[in-house]
Amino acid sequence: MDKIRRHFIFYGSVQEVGFRYRARAAADSFGVSGWVRNLSDGTVEMEAEGYEESIDRMILNIEQSRYIVIENLRVKDIKPTGESFFRIRD
Repeated sequence: MDKIRRHFIFYGSVQEVGFRYRARAAADSFGVSGWVRNLSDGTVEMEAEGYEESIDRMILNIEQSRYIVIENLRVKDIKPTGESFFRIRD
């Protein structure tokens, strides 16, 4: 099974609720690399690279936070980069 990379934009109550830190912890737990950052329009942008099941589990873990409310989500498959860790970007 090959690794994939996905680009996400999350809409809803996703800033000032610990989203980026939850994403980093989930990525570490499920062996996913990539990055996450807040955007000026109130959304959160993220790229995640790993096995499809690991990325799916990571997203479910983020959604289970009592403070994070994802109202909409845009997802696009992109080319893997071979990145080896997950970071919070400014």
